[in-house]
Amino acid sequence: MSAKTYEVRTYGCQMNVHDSERLSGLLEDAGYVRAPEGRAEGDADVVVFNTCAVRENADNRLYGNLGRLAPMKAKRPGMQIAVGGCLAQKDRDTIVSKAPWVDVVFGTHNIGSLPVLLERARVQEEAQVEIAESLEAFPSTLPTRRESAYAAWVSISVGCNNTCAFCIVPALRGKEKDRRPGDILAEVEALVAEGVTEITLLGQNVNAYGSDIGDREAFSKLLRACGRIEGLERVRFTSPHPRDFTDDVIAAMAETPNVMPQLHMPLQSGSSRVLKAMRRSYRQERYLGIIEKVRAAMPDAAISTDIIVGFPGETEEDFEETLHVVRESRFAQAFTFQYSKRPGTPAADMADQIPKEVVQARYERLVALQEEISWQENKQQVGRVLELMVAEGEGRKDGATHRLSGRAPDNRLVHFTKPAEPVRPGDMVTVGISYAAPHHLLAEGPVKAVRRTRAGDAWEKRNAAPQQPAGVMLGLPTIGAPAASPAPATGCGCD
Repeated sequence: MSAKTYEVRTYGCQMNVHDSERLSGLLEDAGYVRAPEGRAEGDADVVVFNTCAVRENADNRLYGNLGRLAPMKAKRPGMQIAVGGCLAQKDRDTIVSKAPWVDVVFGTHNIGSLPVLLERARVQEEAQVEIAESLEAFPSTLPTRRESAYAAWVSISVGCNNTCAFCIVPALRGKEKDRRPGDILAEVEALVAEGVTEITLLGQNVNAYGSDIGDREAFSKLLRACGRIEGLERVRFTSPHPRDFTDDVIAAMAETPNVMPQLHMPLQSGSSRVLKAMRRSYRQERYLGIIEKVRAAMPDAAISTDIIVGFPGETEEDFEETLHVVRESRFAQAFTFQYSKRPGTPAADMADQIPKEVVQARYERLVALQEEISWQENKQQVGRVLELMVAEGEGRKDGATHRLSGRAPDNRLVHFTKPAEPVRPGDMVTVGISYAAPHHLLAEGPVKAVRRTRAGDAWEKRNAAPQQPAGVMLGLPTIGAPAASPAPATGCGCD
């Protein structure tokens, strides 16, 4: 009998993306195999939804997807559907009542239970709902199926101690819990030994790392320790919080060669009055001061941000303050959102909810300004010579244009002319930038140099032959150091 197939559908932030790698690892450890690409919807034996609860339409999106699968499941005896993630943690009591064809509901704290719950639902022929209220074990102890052979997420903490008025995530993921530095570095070293050359340190509030272990400089020390790992070429992190972004972190970034000149620093609003209403623990002056210090220490750093438009009570004057900060900060990129009311958050019950048409008009003005700035900032890259890490699947038109794509040290996306010699994802190429668009750069001339890497070797090895299923019987997940399997290369937008 052939192995059962699975599909994991991921919504939301990088924390969810990394959790989905663990869900895939758990299922493969239990003997499932990933459903092939290009199959018809509903063809997998197990479909797992890893959900997000940040946006207002998250519920509708989930139930719409579940509704489409209901008739497919009815025609396929043995097919199972599982729902996990933040929305499952929040709506634990309603998912099965609204979608009784769902077999398993599990939360953010017990993703390791998925294989057992699927087996229990199959044997008992009834839905299994298991929501842990606190973390059972740090998720990095679970099997992981890394999506990339050359770049990897490394989780350093879970949970968040902030109480932002618009965000429901801390209530769903709990208080911050930090991993021991030695465990983090051991995982990084194991990944590097497998060929990974870029890692992204991941946390809901990544630079608050240390608050749970009593060391206010733990994050800067961790960055410097990563700099001492031989073979690790690129270190990134996401997402930080302005409150915890201290001078020692800036110094560690500037002084550690493999920490990339890239920073994602959520703003949310440029108005100090709105920031106070949001329960953000900084004001405009503090934010701009951080940007100034980063620019002084790393003049070539690319800075990106998150901005919410239309928070309750936001006036035209408040919005103009946001535009002012955008002009001053010169962001390379901004992830902009229209305020979304989430039941269970303080902001949902605030007076002065902004009319949709006003929010839309402000949003369009912000996007237009940021597009102009992004283009201007990218134009300054023309003429520079950059070393890129060749990426997989990031250039949608690469096949038609006979180009490849890669990421610059500051994480800008660059499409470059395909060289005569073969290059693989994870290899490094040196190119000259010839053209700038708002969201990408072009290197239209010949590639100046190609450097084959261990990461490219790892990618080639992974793609040389299909992986065989582990064949492990369903049961408790294995405990111990995370599997050092090849792996991808910003927390949650709510930061």
